[in-house]
Amino acid sequence: MSEPLRNWAGNITFNPARIERPRSVAELQNIVRGATKIRVLGSGHSFNRIADTDDTLVSLTNLERVIHIDRAAQTVTVDGGATYADIAAALHEAGYALGNVASLPHITVVGAVCTATHGSGDANQNLAAAVIALKLITASGEIVSYRRGDDDFDGVVVSLGALGVVSEITLELIPTFDIRQSVYLDLPVAAIESHFDALMSRAYSVSLFTRWQGQTIDQVWVKALGSGDEPAAELLGARAADRAFHPIPDFDGSTSTVQMGVVGPWYQRLFHFPIEQKASAGAEIQSECFVARTDAKAAFKALHAAQDRFSGALFISEVRSVAADQFWLSTAYGQDTIGFHFTWKPEWEATIAAVKAVEQALAPFRPRPHWAKVFTIDADAIRALYPRHADFVALANRLDPDGKFRNPMIEQVLFS
Repeated sequence: MSEPLRNWAGNITFNPARIERPRSVAELQNIVRGATKIRVLGSGHSFNRIADTDDTLVSLTNLERVIHIDRAAQTVTVDGGATYADIAAALHEAGYALGNVASLPHITVVGAVCTATHGSGDANQNLAAAVIALKLITASGEIVSYRRGDDDFDGVVVSLGALGVVSEITLELIPTFDIRQSVYLDLPVAAIESHFDALMSRAYSVSLFTRWQGQTIDQVWVKALGSGDEPAAELLGARAADRAFHPIPDFDGSTSTVQMGVVGPWYQRLFHFPIEQKASAGAEIQSECFVARTDAKAAFKALHAAQDRFSGALFISEVRSVAADQFWLSTAYGQDTIGFHFTWKPEWEATIAAVKAVEQALAPFRPRPHWAKVFTIDADAIRALYPRHADFVALANRLDPDGKFRNPMIEQVLFS
C-alpha cells in the first residue's frame, strides 16, 4: 500500500480522487478540461488546505523543465513546476539574478508567486513583483496570456490558484551580484524600539530571529551587498557570531547558507538554506502575519508583551520587511509591511492556541495572514483587508464561473 500524500511539513494529508502528473502542457490542458474540480500542488510547502481537493490534484513536477533566458528583454521564462533551486544557478551562470528569492530554494516559483510569498528587504517587493508575464490554463482548457500592464494582470498574478493553472511564467532579471551574510547574536529588545527602521534598512535583506523569550533577539541575519563595507564587529549591542548559525539556535549551523561575511553569489546567500539542503526543521507548522510598516514597532511591542502566551510552542520566529506592491491579493498590497513569521513545533493544539494568541496581540494592527500558512482570523475580517477583493471575485467569476479551481478553503476565505 502506497504512503499517503502529505504536504512538506506532514501536517496535511491529501485525499484526492485522483492525482495527475502531466509531462506536457497539452496533457495538462486535457486534465483541466476534463476535471470537475481541480487544484495544483506545488512543492507542498503550505501548511493549510489551500491546495487540497477531493477531486483532481495536479502536480507539475514532471513537466519538462523550461528555463529560457531572453537576453534582449532581460527575462527568464520557466515552466509551472520549476523551483527556485531548478533555475538559480543557471541564471547566475548566464550573468543574471533574481532581485529577490524565498527563504527556501526548493519551493516552486509559481506556488510562491500565487500566494504572495516574499523573501525580505526594505526595498524588495514580494516575489510576484518579478513577474512580467504568465500563461494561464482556464477552466475550458484554453491558454490565456497576461502581461504586465494588462487590465487584469494585478489580479491574475497573486491568485491562490483560484483562476486557473499557471503553465508558464516570465520573470524580470537583473545582472548577477554578490552578497555577504553576517549573523549577530543577542540584540537587546530595547534596540528595536529606538532603532527599528535603521536596523531593517541597513542592508539588502535583514531578518530578526527570536524565540520571544526574555529581553534579547536571538539572531540578526544581515545580507549585505558584496561590494559594501566589511561587516561590523557589533550591531546595536549585538555581537558578531564566531561560527555558522541555524535560524533555530539548537540546530546545526553548517546546514545554513555561508555566513561570517564571506562574499558569494546571490543564490548562495539570499536563501537561508543552500540548494542542496532540503530545508529547515521539516516537522513543523508555520504561520505568518503582516502589518503596515508604520505599525511595526507597536506591533513588535504588543507581541513582546504577550510572548509568554505563545513562546512555549515555538521553534523560532522571524521578522522581515517587504516593500509595497499593487497585486490585489498580496499581503503587501498598497503598503510597506513587516512580516512576523512563526515556525511552530508539530503539536497541533498547542500551535493553534499560540496562533490565536499572536493574532489577538496583533489585532489592533489589522494583520494580513499568509495565504498558505495557518491562521484563524475570520474570513470576513480578512476580505475587509483587501480593497480590490470585489474586483478579484468578479475576475474569478468571469474566468471560472463554475468554480472549477475552488476548494472549501478558497470558497470560505474569498467567496463566502
